[in-house]
Amino acid sequence: MATATEARPALQRSLQTKMLIDGQWRDSLSGKTFETINPATEEVIARVAEGDAADIDLAVQAARKAFDSGPWRSMDARDRGKLLAKLADLIERDIDALAELETLDNGKPLNEARNGDLPLVVDCLRYYAGWADKIHGKTIPVRGHYFSYSKPEPVGVAGQIIPWNFPMLMVAWKWGPALAAGCTIVMKPAEQTPLTCLKMGELAMEAGFPEGVINIVPGFGPTAGAALVEHPGVDKIAFTGSTEIGKLIMRNASHTLKRVTLELGGKSPNIVFADADLEKAVDGAMLGLYLNQGQCCCAGSRLFVEESVYDQMVDRMAERSLNRRLGDPFDPNTEQGPQVDREQFEKILGYIEKGKQQGARCVTGGERFGDKGYFIKPTVFADVKDDMAIATDEIFGPVMQVLKFKDIDEVVRRANTTDYGLAAAVWTRDITKAHAIADRVRAGTVWVNCYDVFDAAAPFGGFKASGIGRELGEKALDNYLEYKTVTIALD
Repeated sequence: MATATEARPALQRSLQTKMLIDGQWRDSLSGKTFETINPATEEVIARVAEGDAADIDLAVQAARKAFDSGPWRSMDARDRGKLLAKLADLIERDIDALAELETLDNGKPLNEARNGDLPLVVDCLRYYAGWADKIHGKTIPVRGHYFSYSKPEPVGVAGQIIPWNFPMLMVAWKWGPALAAGCTIVMKPAEQTPLTCLKMGELAMEAGFPEGVINIVPGFGPTAGAALVEHPGVDKIAFTGSTEIGKLIMRNASHTLKRVTLELGGKSPNIVFADADLEKAVDGAMLGLYLNQGQCCCAGSRLFVEESVYDQMVDRMAERSLNRRLGDPFDPNTEQGPQVDREQFEKILGYIEKGKQQGARCVTGGERFGDKGYFIKPTVFADVKDDMAIATDEIFGPVMQVLKFKDIDEVVRRANTTDYGLAAAVWTRDITKAHAIADRVRAGTVWVNCYDVFDAAAPFGGFKASGIGRELGEKALDNYLEYKTVTIALD
């Protein structure tokens, strides 16, 4: 396999590896750095400045100054929108190089980064650029001789912590509504994938964002992340990641009563009825599980299939999975790249072993692919029971569990028997069944005869342990706004 690292020396020479604080690119105060690894080759791409509490404090001070006394809060809302639109234009200008950098650092296939992630990044920023001058309050007909109105205001300094699975897209999901609302930002990217976030910081500076409005501090969760959550100068925390860490963040943020929004894990049911178009259902199941090597919070990892077509669906999934092309993510023919790092790689293999030990039937895959890089063969388990670890836990990898059901009442009950509630899907030609599933399944998003359809205008988030609040759409603006009521006596 030709290594992506060796093939792109020019790309590596252009890397940004310092942190962005108050409009300046800086080394960490401690001088520490950490390695970011190419998951396809297990080779070091670069060493990145490692921020900790002292660097977070500097970044928060810069964001605080930019919000409290700088030009950002007082800037005309339309001009804030223009800057967001300019950033989107610059990303579109550099879209090919950014896609390559995302693939280098994350391992996802280049086709997926270039034609999936990056267009959504551009669209998201443009969407919120359009919202910047459309955030307004209402007049309120209160009793008495008074004039009363509501006035939305930015919450202040937003601390944002993003995951490694969709690095640039998660930046856009966080920056877009926060900047449109008039907040300033301190962002901690995932330590596994800091490079594209830092590159987006370069483009934000080129676009003309004022100093201190966007600050980026790479580092680790227990040091930089925890310091950001606990800092008294931060007004709001937005986190995307695991439910376990989300609970920890919520506890620690309570000490300063920060506003908190959380987009967390999932174990999403993907329900196939016998009357569905099975070819489309297979396509949807493949996309729903294997997108981004299975490293997707809304992955359709519990594939519920009506018993009369169960064996047929298992066979089709096994055949498609067996023929799925793994390899160098820069190869245009590659469909699946490596897992993001060794920890994730070993965790997934551990769950595969649990599935075998607990009696599930491994139909295909179930082992490492190759001898270099964090590649795992697409894996399909049949005869899966609801209480098996592979059916209850979020694996976050290319491991499909296929479960059999008899009727709609049974599948709704079993679909809802989980702590999660992020997404779900249903495949059927019967519109009554489709509406019933959409109504009765406890999930923040329900797809009907499709999967992983995202749009910047459509809110995304979870029920139960899958999170608090919503990303995207008009609803995401509320994450970054406080509402003030003003009442004036008229006599």
